[in-house]
Amino acid sequence: MQVIVDFTAAWCGPCRTIAPIFDELAKKFVDVVFLKVDVDDLKAVAEEWEISVMPTFIFLNEGTLLDKLVGANEDELNEKIELHMT
Repeated sequence: MQVIVDFTAAWCGPCRTIAPIFDELAKKFVDVVFLKVDVDDLKAVAEEWEISVMPTFIFLNEGTLLDKLVGANEDELNEKIELHMT
């Protein structure tokens, strides 16, 4: 199973900017599971994945970390999805 996790926070401006793009990508790549984790609600999960900057996206395949993207860069997000999830 391929999974992309968006570590986000309600107070994070760049997170709010990239959120609709992330949602559209989820509609485009229907075979990939797209998840959002609010770092304030799920602090233990954010700590486990060593998340310190939001947004951070992690790319997983069968639970194995493939890649990580820090920041709200739409082009880089698209590139990583194309690279790892197709």
